[in-house]
Amino acid sequence: MRFRSRKVASGRAYAVSGTNTISFAIDASPAARTGLLGFAVERIDTAKNEQYYVAGFKVFPSVIPSPVPHLQVSTYDHPVQSFVWDDFTAAPDHEYTYVFHPIKGRPKKLDRSAPPIRITVRTEPLSGQDHDVYFNRGVASSQAYERRFGSTPIAALDPATRTAALAWLSRDLEQAILRFIAACKPGDTLHCCFYEFHHAPVLDALARAITAGVDVRIIVDAKVNGSTDKNGTVHESFPRVANLAAIADAGLPSDRITLREHRATAIAHNKFMVRTPKGKEPTEVWTGSTNISLGGIAGQTNVGHWVRDRAVAAQFDRYWTLLQGDPGARDGDDPATATTRNAELEAAVEACSPVPGNLADLGPGTIAAFSPRQGAGLLSEYAALLDGAATEGCITLAFGVSAVFKGLLQDNTDQDALIFMLLEKKDVPNPRAKTAFVWINASNNVYKAWGSFIRDPVYQWAKETSAGLLGLNQHVSFIHSKFMLIDPLGTDPIVVTGSANFSDDSVNTNDENMLLIRGNLRVADIYFTEFNRLFNHYYFRSVTESVHARGEADDSASLFLVEDDSWQEKYAPGTLKAKRLDRFVALGGAVTR
Repeated sequence: MRFRSRKVASGRAYAVSGTNTISFAIDASPAARTGLLGFAVERIDTAKNEQYYVAGFKVFPSVIPSPVPHLQVSTYDHPVQSFVWDDFTAAPDHEYTYVFHPIKGRPKKLDRSAPPIRITVRTEPLSGQDHDVYFNRGVASSQAYERRFGSTPIAALDPATRTAALAWLSRDLEQAILRFIAACKPGDTLHCCFYEFHHAPVLDALARAITAGVDVRIIVDAKVNGSTDKNGTVHESFPRVANLAAIADAGLPSDRITLREHRATAIAHNKFMVRTPKGKEPTEVWTGSTNISLGGIAGQTNVGHWVRDRAVAAQFDRYWTLLQGDPGARDGDDPATATTRNAELEAAVEACSPVPGNLADLGPGTIAAFSPRQGAGLLSEYAALLDGAATEGCITLAFGVSAVFKGLLQDNTDQDALIFMLLEKKDVPNPRAKTAFVWINASNNVYKAWGSFIRDPVYQWAKETSAGLLGLNQHVSFIHSKFMLIDPLGTDPIVVTGSANFSDDSVNTNDENMLLIRGNLRVADIYFTEFNRLFNHYYFRSVTESVHARGEADDSASLFLVEDDSWQEKYAPGTLKAKRLDRFVALGGAVTR
């Protein structure tokens, strides 16, 4: 939902709310900016009879010259020095009032007399809409996790603490998966298609559904792709071995399982379920980036997307039926036969999910795009969508930035749309690459953050852990979600989300699915606020990591509050911060409250 406050002498506030996260911007008046030390942020929750000033990390050095790790302070005394701010602690479908108090004076003698800016917002409901979106926290590398649970690997925690830690990391994601399964009634059909499929609570829930009379059918990746490296180390087939072991442990009947084994060099990367009520047509789909694994649910960033749309459900069910035949080239096929079989698969997949030749021509609503497809057309269209954003584009990239995206973005200037990229790893040259590395950065209006964490204490920031160090993930420890947002703050946003990694393989080789959603403000607001949460979280850590990699000491001044109004220089015209603020001030669809 989108809100703006009534305009007062100090300015106006803007807000975008998701389910658990709210993003704010303050358009302060010139009078308010003069001498401004920041904003004390007050949150009022009438339903819970709560009213308090929210906590912050940064402090005035003249007041607290040597902050210690874990220190949190009240913004009443140490205000927020930003015109863009987020609350990551909201509850779904809940009303809050926020009061932004301009603070002037001196750190030890604060002046609170300026008129406050007051805005009332409501968060989105978590469930029961045509699109429900569930993000895990994806921030094991955080002060909040370290403060609550420390850095002990998950497996070594005592049972009660382990349960609490996993619940905190998963947020609502695991329970939403289980609710989708539990919603099926006797006589319903549940068609499932999974890549990694070994998280016991989900397999057990499917076993219970079968016992209750649900016609559960499951396609799993079972490619024989094991190998022995030059050192003699055997690498078992992944995820085949883990999937088959978990299926056996859960007692899932073999006649309910289809093993996706053909096209062994590809991966069956889907993670979806389709529900068909007894005697009816398909009605609901669960999809997204979340593998049925502990690390997928509680470690790396992931999203689950529950769609109540009969046309979309029918598309997914046709695709599932196609995959149930394990189509495509088989081991031992001669080249001509393999080519023919793969071409037949690609044509059939495209028939299940036709998309416009130009994605900018998408109509309002939701359609699906499945893989594998013929040619690179869809990937090029994704890149064109991002490059063609009018004001802002956001994208998560777990496995690097495709050359197709760089090819379009490299001629952009700082006058083009803001592009934010959230990466698993820093985008740097590969010494083994045969092509020249293409840099895209702030000069192209592209800003990147990547998976990183605080390895050593930095003033009040304690040493952190990560999903990898906790034993939750082996390969992708930070950014695993796959979504793109085009002009998310406008009135006609586009959201692309699903299992595919915006890569050649994800379009041309793998079994994949994506949702293409246009004009749905609820969906855009949820994805935007969660992207904001994750980008802001990792951007600070990315900068800190880069400083340390260059052998430089931390700039202590940047880790403290500034003791006069010069902090506003970061909002000079043309700066990133000023551009971000401008996007909020032009917020489409906002309601005054």
